[in-house]
Amino acid sequence: MLELPMNTESKLISWSFPLLRPQAGVVLGNGLQGILVWGEESLFITVGRAGFWDHRSGQQLAAGTTFDSVRAALEAGDEEALKRLFPSNEKSAAPFPQQLGGGRLKISFKDNLRPLDAILDLNQAVIRLRVGRDHEDEHAMVLRIRQHATDEICWLDGPEDWLENVSIELIPAFNLVHQDAMAQIGIHPPIHFEVHHGDGFSQCLPEDDPLALAWKKCGAMILLGSALGSDAQAKVVDLLGSFDSSVVDEQRSAFWEDYWQHSASVLVPDELLQRQYDIGLYKQAGILREHAPAATLQGPWMEDTRIPPWSNDYHFNINLQMIYGAAQATGHSAKTTPLWAMLQSWLPQLKAMGEAFYQREGAMLLPHALDDRCRMMGSFWSGTIDQACIAWMGRMSYQHFAVTGDREHLREVTWPLLEGAYHGYVAMADFPENELGQSKVTLPVSVSPEFGGSDLHACWGKDASFQLAAFRCTIELMQRVSQELAMPVDPKWTRLLEGIPHYTTVPAVDGSYGWIGGDAVRIALWDGQDLTESHRHHSHLAAIYPFCTIDPLDPAHQKTIARTINRWNTMGAGNWTGWCIPWAAAICARCGLPDAALSWLQLLAIHFTNEGHATLHNADGAGVFAWDDGSLAWPDHRKGADFHFYEVMQMDATMGAVSAILEMLISMRGEVVHIADRLPKGWRDASFKQVRMEGGFIVSATFKHARVDSVHVRSQRASCLMLDHGLGEKWTMNGSLRSGQRLIYQMEAGEEISLQRHS
Repeated sequence: MLELPMNTESKLISWSFPLLRPQAGVVLGNGLQGILVWGEESLFITVGRAGFWDHRSGQQLAAGTTFDSVRAALEAGDEEALKRLFPSNEKSAAPFPQQLGGGRLKISFKDNLRPLDAILDLNQAVIRLRVGRDHEDEHAMVLRIRQHATDEICWLDGPEDWLENVSIELIPAFNLVHQDAMAQIGIHPPIHFEVHHGDGFSQCLPEDDPLALAWKKCGAMILLGSALGSDAQAKVVDLLGSFDSSVVDEQRSAFWEDYWQHSASVLVPDELLQRQYDIGLYKQAGILREHAPAATLQGPWMEDTRIPPWSNDYHFNINLQMIYGAAQATGHSAKTTPLWAMLQSWLPQLKAMGEAFYQREGAMLLPHALDDRCRMMGSFWSGTIDQACIAWMGRMSYQHFAVTGDREHLREVTWPLLEGAYHGYVAMADFPENELGQSKVTLPVSVSPEFGGSDLHACWGKDASFQLAAFRCTIELMQRVSQELAMPVDPKWTRLLEGIPHYTTVPAVDGSYGWIGGDAVRIALWDGQDLTESHRHHSHLAAIYPFCTIDPLDPAHQKTIARTINRWNTMGAGNWTGWCIPWAAAICARCGLPDAALSWLQLLAIHFTNEGHATLHNADGAGVFAWDDGSLAWPDHRKGADFHFYEVMQMDATMGAVSAILEMLISMRGEVVHIADRLPKGWRDASFKQVRMEGGFIVSATFKHARVDSVHVRSQRASCLMLDHGLGEKWTMNGSLRSGQRLIYQMEAGEEISLQRHS
């Protein structure tokens, strides 16, 4: 076994072969090209390419489909009318757009050699792979696999003569996907072409540009490239022919050195969480890049054993937000620019859809699942009317500004998204008066994502708590943005906030925690709808996180929140999936429950992370969660031939874990930077460095003996710092004795301050 050196600065992760599935493999990625290294007797290198779309059957909102017509159909219980408003493409050969995998390079070794184990150096993105007869083989050879920093090529090298004892085959995904799925949707076999000392193929699509994959021998190296476009074959051949390993390797090394130098780091006394954080940051660089398409559910890491699940598309009802959620805090705002560029290019389409649907000028509509051309992925009507999708993107866009100070982004992206979300909500709302003659705001038709699926009798209601929180958040941010851009602040916004409830409640009449008297309540999904089952989408808790429109420890909300969390726990996590686990951890962290946050993240690491350190939608094993890998159905309790239907890698949980770990240590509470005043009870020492916070602050802190010991803040621009530092009543700032639990201090651009606990 390759030895892991005892070096706290190194980030080394190990794999042990056999690795029987692509998503159990070792990963390399640069936003465009995704590499999965796996195998058993032979070594497989699976190649995926972000943006390889079959765009057929992308849908637009049907003519005549309006919010009023949807409301009428729902209130009448008219399922046939709803089907006419949201027609399906299910009978088409390709019922919705799909991203597709590329293929794999198969390397077979002679003399009974096989891959044994591998170590991935996260710092340098280098895989060291040992090949031998068994794990105790003292003469095993070591191969290295590396990838270009930005271009679509990776290379494998080893001892000078190692290629004399291998056979190499390039296999298209077309030949590998389960049940010939690509052929069944009308895709023709790939066209092979010759490469000097290698091989290649071009996978054509009915209406889209082809993807070309090719490999060649070059001395003691194997080069493996990909290219997308009408000239894909010529591009990949040129890429292989112009490869200069010394120049490329120097660029690769420089990229990763710079990446880690500018990344926020944490040091926590929990091996599982530390690994989650480090791998998450490493994979963030593999999926979010300035030169690549905006990241999807799997990014470039698409398996070649099936068409990627859920089309590897853009899911805007939480998944994309989780994938991008850590980028600002970890110091990589620039790598989110493809997302904002894509959304900005969509604004005319979002407005056209919104104005047609809501019949209100300025309204925008962002359906929950889209391809990269802003085409809907199907007829899931309850996801289409989920207005929180665009509100949440508006919030994320504002956070980008708040960290970077980019006013052009605030004006050109944030404001249109918030304004479009707002006008949609106003069009959805009714404005009855209460018994005192005061204006109320209600949402007569609203959804709590994925609860009840698309059953028109069970998946909607009045005043969904998720939508109320998103509506409030939108208006609060519009007030801030208007001030930032010196725009008029509409007094109507304040009146609306006075009329929009923070959440909808139901009576807590079952004796749950905190029940006192007959007027005790807890948060409902919507009017009259309690949480009645284990449900993966924690939508009714969105006022706590991610919209953060309430402080769960505020006495005005605390007992309601306590009863709600207890009900949530009572219903349990049996029907949860991988991505909702870090969301639960973040909610618990904001509720002052660090041990609960820790427990959820440990469960993510144990049950929703496979042997390849990949986070999954379904649990990687049966017996704890209902969404599992199907292993209980197989006599030997291992994944059987149908593992394709169960092992779904998604990047939302990976990046959500990074966000949740940071939430345990530092968070924004309104406009206040809050350093954790409680750690999990087993933690004594911890630290974080250069976390970017709203206001342009870069914050580092150390915890000793389970309490904050020091805090360092550097301001990137002139800004007023409000800091709940956790240092106690007496502390020093730059050596001078201070007092108080909160520091309010006007910082200048480039200024640094150091706070220290006073003994």
